[in-house]
Amino acid sequence: MADPIHQFQIVPLLPLGQIGERHLDFTNSGFYMLLSVGITAALMLGATASRRIVPGRIQSIAEICYEFVADTIRNTIGEGGMKFFPLVFSLFMFILVSNVVGLIPYMFTVASQIIVTVALALLVFFTVIIYGFYRNGLGFFRLFVPHGIPIYILPLIVFIEVLSFLSRPISHSVRLFANMLAGHITLKVFAGFVTMLAAFGLVGWVGAVLPLGLTVALTALELLVAFLQAYVFAILTCIYLNDAIHPGH
Repeated sequence: MADPIHQFQIVPLLPLGQIGERHLDFTNSGFYMLLSVGITAALMLGATASRRIVPGRIQSIAEICYEFVADTIRNTIGEGGMKFFPLVFSLFMFILVSNVVGLIPYMFTVASQIIVTVALALLVFFTVIIYGFYRNGLGFFRLFVPHGIPIYILPLIVFIEVLSFLSRPISHSVRLFANMLAGHITLKVFAGFVTMLAAFGLVGWVGAVLPLGLTVALTALELLVAFLQAYVFAILTCIYLNDAIHPGH
């Protein structure tokens, strides 16, 4: 059976230079990130190049994605949160497209690399901090002081709130990383059972029907998970940005 972890290996594609003893390479991870950005750009530019009153398929997909993210922001943050639409929409589309691309056999799943998901989570984290202080000044610290808390337990509550705030990038990144990693490992394991049993001739082909059916079902499930994880990442981003706009509890 093939190693299910091998699919996550970073492979250098093009050497870019060297800094000291460190080699700089353009890797398969970078390639698939650029591919995801390219597909997203092609979708949106293709949809807006020839806008019609009765939209075609590409325009319909682009409009659905646009309205879905816009409604998510309005329902979570309010109309004032639409200033962050470019950020939330870019994150949602990048994660969604890269997750779907990763489901294609022999492709690479960008979100299976913890460094990628941590970078996205830190982008959101520092955006919240910078905009929170820019908009509210020192009033941003109200985020850590809930209203109506008795004074004798306030230090404990503040400590818990600060700890919870600082742990956001961890939960934000690990959730996406772990779900994509676990799903692809499971798919690889069941697909490996199919090829392993098929090697035993007719009896093996009969025995491979069950893992093949599970592989197909898991692929459909992973397609749903690809969308759900992009949505969860986007809505958590909206919730965190709401704290920067309205820091008071």
